[in-house]
Amino acid sequence: MKYSFPPLILSLLFCSFIFADPDYHERLNLQPLTPASLLASFNFWSKASLQSYEDQHFKYIPRSLGQILQHARTRELHLRFSTGRWDDESWGARPWGGAKEGGTGVELWAWVEADSDAGSFARWITLNNALSGLFCASLNFIDSSRTTRPRMTFEPASKGHNTSMENLYLLHGTLPREVVCTENLTPFIKLLPCKGKAGIASLLDGHKLFDASWQSMAIDVRSICPEDGSECSIEMEQTVDMVLDVQRSKRPRDNPIPRPVPSEGLSCDETKPYASSDFCYPSDISNGQSWTIAEIFGRPIQGSCLAEDSKGNPLDSVYIDVPNEREMYITSGTENKHLSGTCRSFTLPKSEPFEMVLSHLGPQTFNEHTTPPLFASRSFTGHGQERGGVQTLLTNPSFTSPISFVYFETLPWFMKPYLHTLTARLSTSSTPNQILIKETFYRPALDRRRGTQLELLITVPANSTVILTYDFEKAILRYTEYPPDANRGFDVAPAVIRLLSNDTKAPVYTRTTSLLLPLPTPDFSMPYNVIILTSTVMALAFGMIFNLLVRRFVGADEVEGWDVVALKAKMRGRVMVLRDKIVKKGREKKVQ
Repeated sequence: MKYSFPPLILSLLFCSFIFADPDYHERLNLQPLTPASLLASFNFWSKASLQSYEDQHFKYIPRSLGQILQHARTRELHLRFSTGRWDDESWGARPWGGAKEGGTGVELWAWVEADSDAGSFARWITLNNALSGLFCASLNFIDSSRTTRPRMTFEPASKGHNTSMENLYLLHGTLPREVVCTENLTPFIKLLPCKGKAGIASLLDGHKLFDASWQSMAIDVRSICPEDGSECSIEMEQTVDMVLDVQRSKRPRDNPIPRPVPSEGLSCDETKPYASSDFCYPSDISNGQSWTIAEIFGRPIQGSCLAEDSKGNPLDSVYIDVPNEREMYITSGTENKHLSGTCRSFTLPKSEPFEMVLSHLGPQTFNEHTTPPLFASRSFTGHGQERGGVQTLLTNPSFTSPISFVYFETLPWFMKPYLHTLTARLSTSSTPNQILIKETFYRPALDRRRGTQLELLITVPANSTVILTYDFEKAILRYTEYPPDANRGFDVAPAVIRLLSNDTKAPVYTRTTSLLLPLPTPDFSMPYNVIILTSTVMALAFGMIFNLLVRRFVGADEVEGWDVVALKAKMRGRVMVLRDKIVKKGREKKVQ
């Protein structure tokens, strides 16, 4: 099947600029998806010669990351931090064709140079531990049970490297349970030349980024050797994509609780016949909303960061996909309208804040919701604590052409699938059709040592839905292997899908959502009850035995300084006094 890039990807390609600076450039692309949603794509690209990189002469490639890659002999790196879910039906196609996004949590894959599998895994562990400290993430938990070696899903983005592919090993790991937060964003920004103090990176604020409906942070490092034999180079690309709710983002940070809008702040439809100062009919949100950069991101852009070519001419850094007829205002910089009529770009001033005001007046353009080449959804089936099943729906919306893709799943070792139950059938038929699966690569799990790896080459006919199912068995863990919130369940990494046929050389990926697997969970209160009861019995028994062994018991007449006769007389006197009082009270009652 052949298909073209959807309009969202074309807007990122055509609404661009050929940068003259050979070492670094950055770009912010704003794309209204719906009247209430805005896609903001931050892209930072830097390059250095391979010779200077190997000599540790770092300029735009950060030294902190470059030395880690050199020490671990990593030739290509792809790191992803993602949260949320991309809504294909409402937002349309994914940005960058899904190539710069990962599954929920943290996803990492890299090509490591080594002499053997054992050597590559040792360097992979070194890489994970170093990146864990650099990005304040739990990447050190990617051990052998969370590491796979894909065969068909990923291809190297490096071109013409002098190292043969025989010495390069691809390793892939995921942490679907990892929570992405500001601790990961701060080191991400510190890798930039201006450290977030200037340029478009000054808009990256944790309060706005992690309040988005969907966000993804990506780091890609690769080597490029031109075919003409010129000097090789190292390229590093940092990308931040997020979908913001316009109305939610416009809430002030010091007063984020939504409250009723005062009458003077209402947006009313004045075309209604009953419109007056006492009656207000809310205007249709599909007509668009007015917003500013400071309202959306909490601050304006603080000047420019290396936004000049080699001759000192300013370069465009901010792009927005709106028609040229729509009213826009800027406080500084220059505006350039593109020939397409639906995109314009802006240059940033060197040291002055840049503010952009987008009016709700004029024509509106949003993503055309082009149908993605493939719809994928995955869920659990079955019931009980012993066995279960996985069902994946793969829909080809094209009416004319089939589509081929690689389906890749990474399963934890305690989720043991039965490969003989793997079936694929069309939704219109109840009979399995194994012709749909062209190729299968399966690596079974080893308890506590290796997870399950499943790669399938699948072809879906035109205008059809393929249902992929298999059964699995749940293992029982040791009580020390359960997390503190054991009853919540265990996260299963999303499935990765790579489309094999397209009209461009850029890879196209899509991912399903992660799954939550419930496992048989013991009653953790019973061990504590047993421990408490046993400790109490042992304490009492030990105390009694200790007293018998340590204390010395002697008679009262054997203690020096004790007059036993006087003590007995004193006790006898007190008893007689008490007896006389009782007898006296009894006589008084009889007299009365």
